Amino acid sequence: MADSTPPITPVSPDVPAAKAAPSDLRLRLIWGVIGAALLLGSVWFSPWTFGLFFAFVQAVMLWEFYRMMRAGGYAPMAWAGTVSGLLLSMTGTALAFAPQDILWELYMGTNVLGSISTPDPARFFLIQFAGRYALVCLEILLAVVPLLILLQIKVWPQETKPFQNISLTLGGLLYVSIPMSMLNLIALSNNHYDYRHVFALLFLIWSSDIGAYAVGRTFGKHKLAPKISPGKTWEGWAGGFAITLVVGWAIGFMLPDMPLMHRLVAAGVVAVFAPLGDLAESMLKRSVGVKDSGSIMPGHGGLLDRFDAFLLVLPVLALLQLLAE
Repeated sequence: MADSTPPITPVSPDVPAAKAAPSDLRLRLIWGVIGAALLLGSVWFSPWTFGLFFAFVQAVMLWEFYRMMRAGGYAPMAWAGTVSGLLLSMTGTALAFAPQDILWELYMGTNVLGSISTPDPARFFLIQFAGRYALVCLEILLAVVPLLILLQIKVWPQETKPFQNISLTLGGLLYVSIPMSMLNLIALSNNHYDYRHVFALLFLIWSSDIGAYAVGRTFGKHKLAPKISPGKTWEGWAGGFAITLVVGWAIGFMLPDMPLMHRLVAAGVVAVFAPLGDLAESMLKRSVGVKDSGSIMPGHGGLLDRFDAFLLVLPVLALLQLLAE
C-alpha cells in the first residue's frame, strides 16, 4: 500500500524566518498617529486643505455606508451617491471660504435699505452662507432624484426594488454628506476661517470618547444599550460627560474670545450627541451584520467608525451657532 503521507519539503537553513506581523495594538498606534497628523495638519494649514481633507473623509464615509447596505442585501447606487456627496461637500467649502468681500459689496450695492439699516457683516455672511448652502443642498438633492430614477430604469428588472435603492442612496447623503458639510459652518468665525474652532470640536469629541471608555472600563456596571453596544455603560457616559465639560472649560485658553457659557453648551451637546452618533452607527452595523464599516485604517476600522460622532453633533452645533447670531 502506498504511503499517503505528503512529502516534507526541506527548509534551507540559509532562508531567514519571516518577521512577525505587528500586533493589533501597534497597528492601532501607528495608524492613529498618521491619521491624527493628517487631520490636524490639514485643518491647521489652510481652509482649502481643510475642505479637501474632509471632502475625502466624507466621500469614504459615504462609500462605506453604501458598502454596508450592499452587505445587508440592498442595492444603493454608490457611485452616483458618492459623486453627489462630493459635490455637496465642495460646494459648502466654496460658499464658506470664497472671497467674502465680493459678496458683501454685492449686497451693499443692491440693498436699497442699506443707508437705513446696515447689518453686521459677520452676522450677515453667516446667515447668507447657511441660507445659500441650504438652498444648494436642496437643489442638488432634487437634481439627483431624476438621475437615480433613470439609473434604476436602465437596470430594471434586474433590480426589483428601485425606489428602495433610490431612498437608500438619498439616505446616505442625508445621514453622512449634509451633516459633515456643516463642519464648514463651525469653522467660520467673524466670517473668516478659524482652525481653532475645528480643533476645539475635535478635542471635545475625543475627550467624550476617551473619558467614557476610561471611566466605563473602570467603574461601569449598568449597560447603556446592551443590545446595540454591550461595552457602553451609564457610568462611562457620565464620566465622559464630566470630562468633556472640563475640556470645554479648558479650551478657553485656546479660544479666549469665546464666552464660557458657549463653550460649556458646546461641550454638553458633544457629550450627549457624540455617544448617540456612535450608537446609531453600531445599530446600523448590527442591522446589516457588519463588524466594521471599512478597513482603510488597519486596527481602527473605517472612517465611518472614526467620525460617526460628528453626524449627530454637527447639525445641533450648527443650528445653535445660527441661533446665537
